[in-house]
Amino acid sequence: MSTRWKPSVTVAAIIEREGRYLLIEEETPEGLRLNNPAGHLDPGESPEQGVVRETLEETAHAFTPTALVGLYLSRFQRPATGEDITYLRMAYTGELGACDPQRPLDTGIVRTLWMTPEEVRASAARHRSPLVLRCIEDHLAGQRLPLTAIHTDPTVHGAG
Repeated sequence: MSTRWKPSVTVAAIIEREGRYLLIEEETPEGLRLNNPAGHLDPGESPEQGVVRETLEETAHAFTPTALVGLYLSRFQRPATGEDITYLRMAYTGELGACDPQRPLDTGIVRTLWMTPEEVRASAARHRSPLVLRCIEDHLAGQRLPLTAIHTDPTVHGAG
């Protein structure tokens, strides 16, 4: 009997301002790592809702998606446990809104930081996954898809 393959679905925000990209530094089982504001899609939410929520939780900033940068599939094998995880990431770009300085960052998030593309490339050994840089490179290349490229059926929200 075979087991059905179920990738972990994640969303990420690719946010650029004045030539720098917003990243987060977070504690992981592999140590302190850099990532785009990103996380798992929760049940009952659309990918757009998920990326708005994750950006707020990890950066304390409001975020409005304006375009889809791309869809990404990657595999990670955790060295300590041998856990084998495949991720399906939907990466969005958009407008960064106001910061709520009173809002605590998610558990495990150490800080936010703004990095140039050169700094992001130079720190690749510290990235949570190879998708951190790949999404930024695609953004730099001007890759944009309309938000309508991903449709969320009303049944996801419990309707229908």
